[in-house]
Amino acid sequence: MAAHRTDRPHNLASAAIVVGTDGSAAAHRAVHWAAETAAQRGRTLHIVHGLDLTAAAAALGSYDVLAPGVIDNIRRCGEEYITSAARLARAVAPGVRIRTEVCEAESARLLIARSADAHMVVLGAAGDSGTFAHLGSTLLAVVAHGRGTVAVVRHRGAELRSGGGYPVVVGIDGSARSQAALAAAFHEAAERRTRLVAVHAWCDQRFDRFAGYPNTITDPVVAASAQALLSEQLAGWQEKYPDVPIIRKVYPAGPVHQLIEWSRLAQLVVVGNRGRGGFRGLFLGSTGNALVQHAHCPVMVAHTEQHR
Repeated sequence: MAAHRTDRPHNLASAAIVVGTDGSAAAHRAVHWAAETAAQRGRTLHIVHGLDLTAAAAALGSYDVLAPGVIDNIRRCGEEYITSAARLARAVAPGVRIRTEVCEAESARLLIARSADAHMVVLGAAGDSGTFAHLGSTLLAVVAHGRGTVAVVRHRGAELRSGGGYPVVVGIDGSARSQAALAAAFHEAAERRTRLVAVHAWCDQRFDRFAGYPNTITDPVVAASAQALLSEQLAGWQEKYPDVPIIRKVYPAGPVHQLIEWSRLAQLVVVGNRGRGGFRGLFLGSTGNALVQHAHCPVMVAHTEQHR
């Protein structure tokens, strides 16, 4: 396992991999992936579930007075979710250290709070979500506002991929946020002992709108500028991670299209929480949005701490 840097709480040896569960099939897939990752890295797996009793009590109102067992039933379900998730984690990774937590807080608030010192937070996404609403408010809130890195494991897609045969792919757009994505991507590639594919699209034009649109930059001036920008963004990282091979890919347009295509071959795609041209207060950019919904492998969203 790569040596842990200690300049951030997420890289401390004591930092756990936190995974949220709600008993769904998507959550089970997230637990499976998180347990494997925790075992490979010798980290504790922290399984959490938020009951959100405040919202439940507000919704029940006077009904709760008539049926005081409702809150007990909510607690019981939460404990069952946690027990089931822990059982799955032990089956997947028998030696992994497991810590469980059932809290009265809302799930999103709980996970965002735990992300402050977690190695990473892991959540599951179900189905081929056609709209953001289908992803769920908890997932969206944690991906947008979590600290460090948040990994989203899709329910649909290929088997869990690992090993040197599958690369880690990182999207680079030239913004300052790309550095957070690069830090996470190099760390992941080193941990997984695999190569890193750095993908840069010269502009945000939607690739899929134009049949026959070229997949390479034909203008030599633009091509040179794109390569120079990519080299500038990657400067220094090879020295920090000399054992991680880097493959550089530059495209004329369509970052979403290119990264989704690469996700078919990758074990992980890493993006920043907001890219170039992001609006103030919008903490997850359009590329991250699309990948969380449609990627064919897990997606990691890397956050900077600047907006905290």
